[in-house]
Amino acid sequence: MGGERAPLLEVTGLAKAFGPNPVLRDVSLRVAPASIHALLGENGAGKSTLARVLLGMERADAGAILLGGARYAPASAEEARRAGVVLVPQERTLCAHLTVVDNVMLGIEPLARARLGIRDRSRARAVARAAIALVTADPGRVPLDARAGELGVADQQLVEIARALAQGGLREDGRLAARLLVLDEPTSSLGQSDAARLFERVGALRDAGLAVLLVTHFLSDVRAHADRYTVLRDGRVAGEGDPREIEPAQIVREMLGRALDDTRASADSRASAVPEAARPDGGEVVLEAEGVSGVKRPKRASLTLRRGEILGIAGLVGSGRTELLRILAGLDPRRGGTVALRAPRGIGLLSEDRGGEGLMLGRSLAENVWLSRRAPRFARPRSVLSEGARWIEELAIRARGPEQRAGELSGGNQQKVQIARLLREDFDVLLVDEPTRGIDVASKAQVLALLRDLARAGKAIVLVSSQLDELVTTCDRIAVLRRGTLDPPRPASSWTEASLLLEASS
Repeated sequence: MGGERAPLLEVTGLAKAFGPNPVLRDVSLRVAPASIHALLGENGAGKSTLARVLLGMERADAGAILLGGARYAPASAEEARRAGVVLVPQERTLCAHLTVVDNVMLGIEPLARARLGIRDRSRARAVARAAIALVTADPGRVPLDARAGELGVADQQLVEIARALAQGGLREDGRLAARLLVLDEPTSSLGQSDAARLFERVGALRDAGLAVLLVTHFLSDVRAHADRYTVLRDGRVAGEGDPREIEPAQIVREMLGRALDDTRASADSRASAVPEAARPDGGEVVLEAEGVSGVKRPKRASLTLRRGEILGIAGLVGSGRTELLRILAGLDPRRGGTVALRAPRGIGLLSEDRGGEGLMLGRSLAENVWLSRRAPRFARPRSVLSEGARWIEELAIRARGPEQRAGELSGGNQQKVQIARLLREDFDVLLVDEPTRGIDVASKAQVLALLRDLARAGKAIVLVSSQLDELVTTCDRIAVLRRGTLDPPRPASSWTEASLLLEASS
């Protein structure tokens, strides 16, 4: 989307600090109308703070923002919405028991009689219908009266976008008034086919005149769909341009300030560093499942896991990967089959939903690490903080201190807190579900390197990931879960990303 059009959004010299810590430093950014502009950077680079300033959730200390050529300095999220700047957050916020209409209009319900608090249902349906029509090519795909919990993950994401667009209100001509849509990691929980369909609709929104600020860690998404990109590093702009003209390695260098070390060794080279007793072909069996089935998924899954091994599970969204891990962990009911655990230290699960069940976002980092089944029921606050500080240093967690709330940490550092709790428990078997979801390139490398180190130390790991390259380069063996049935695993060296995708989608 080249040309010399006046920008819809122009940020100049923006600065923001929290106490003595500068978070944004002289940030300048131009977003063209009817464009998709990607915002990239490591966790802690300042992306979230910049988005919060644009959305009226934080006030900048210095700098200026123009929206449509007019000064823009929202004092609240409500002011930002009235100006047409709206957000789709990374974590899903739909109420599963409410209908699509009620979810889209939640908090902005029009009233027929304001004094009596009576809702104008016909107007609510009209606004919801207009919003849904913008995000789906097929009006019947997302029924207005369907409950959100009955929709697939991809359709739920479309409803999230529709709700954000509706937050901007209607213009006099009846069209939605939103001008700038901030998408925070929109595809982090989607499979490749669902992500492609989502971006098809985002592209349609752009073509209809909406500007999109895409906050993401997926360079492939940026190259395929973004018109421009900006990289933040340590609160400063470190790079910008047309992503189709810039090599991915260059964008990574802009994000990191250096070339990304290749920490992903092959399975064969890892095996040579693992003690014989801990190798997949020589280690003791610690987990065995035979013909396991769940309430809906999986239909049939059998696996054997040995000490020192990383066993990868590939599959499309909805194939039953998460359900299988939860059954193995004893969290979800098992309808059939057997599970034999031969691990004295037990089994632990790293949840894909770190905000919903993996962490207590309102509690401190130290409390999240401490609270577990093996922790004493009563502990001195000093002991809890000391333990939190130990794991901050052990896993290089970027935090102000052990007392900082988990919800204030970046996605990558939240993931490290989850891992710290599992390591403190010292489980023999680790079930790891989407460990790199929504985290930046460097944090991904750190998390995957940590998993390999744990396998070298004799832990047995089952890894579920939608990132096929992570499975190929991290695991010893990989099994594909197709339509609820787990195929026998094969050595990771025999797979490529293409062959995995073909097997999973066949």
